[in-house]
Amino acid sequence: MFETLNISRRGLILGIDRDKFVPHILENLDKSFYMTVLDALNDGVYFVNRKRRVLYWNKGAERLSGFTAEDVLGKSCADHTLNHVDDEGNCLCLQGCPLAACMRDGQSREVDVYMHHKAGHRIPVSIRSFPIRNEVGKITGSVEVFKDNSQHLTMVSEFESLQQEVVTDPLTGVGNRRFADISLDRLQVMQSREYKPYGVIVADIDNFKSINDTWGHGVGDRVIVAIAKTMAAILRPSDIVCRLGGDEFLILLPNASPRGLEIVGNRLDLLIKESWMDLEGEMLSFSVSIGAALSDMGKSAEAVVEQADKQLYLSKAEGRGCFHLDGKKLNASR
Repeated sequence: MFETLNISRRGLILGIDRDKFVPHILENLDKSFYMTVLDALNDGVYFVNRKRRVLYWNKGAERLSGFTAEDVLGKSCADHTLNHVDDEGNCLCLQGCPLAACMRDGQSREVDVYMHHKAGHRIPVSIRSFPIRNEVGKITGSVEVFKDNSQHLTMVSEFESLQQEVVTDPLTGVGNRRFADISLDRLQVMQSREYKPYGVIVADIDNFKSINDTWGHGVGDRVIVAIAKTMAAILRPSDIVCRLGGDEFLILLPNASPRGLEIVGNRLDLLIKESWMDLEGEMLSFSVSIGAALSDMGKSAEAVVEQADKQLYLSKAEGRGCFHLDGKKLNASR
């Protein structure tokens, strides 16, 4: 997309080609034209000034983030709105902000991050930021363009072959307990044929009863949905997320390894901890306790799940909000 954005009395000058840098000058067109063009984009686009206060927010940004222009205009982009984090859970708004960086050195940036959605979950997005210059070349702000980078569950063929059966959780849209059982059976068969182990992760929402008692079951349901969406968004297309009931989730990872389980468990732990929802001005954050296990040829599927459950109990015993594999606490340092 754009390499730079210049503001002049004649209109916007959008640099399209990085190497040739052939500018397209849109003259004699009023502001509404530009807004119409930007609102027609599927990508999210927003402008900030030197203080990182949001000056413009297009319809694509509203659709992808859940935040309306009214929610963000005039506010700092770091004020608990999008709150970008990387896959290690580091908050880029505090250190490493691409918008601030491109205003410092005039260079565009490209990076993949996890954005906070208004509904409370995290969504993976690819962002591109570049500086805004006035007619004399001075940097006066920056622009971020972001697009959805979700790796949605690619179990379409599985669901199509089971259309006559109820295999999805009606609240979250992920698999239900029946689908978890079917998927475990298939992974067990695949392992016996191809000698490829699979991973099992179980997770419970921490202090979920307290959330329901304090905020009501409606908010509790929203927390469940937010966590399910975060899980589904950050996993591989081949991975499977299921809600077993209540606040309990099961994640299945085909062709897994101990290192792969560690990476996924840490990512889930960090990114869910970095999620929250705004409840009439009060911020509700949440976390999960996680246990994981790797299958082997000598174990049944039930035994692998039981092993993961034991790791989950270790996480709960250590105060919740942590992750265990093979009896070891493996949370990434924060």
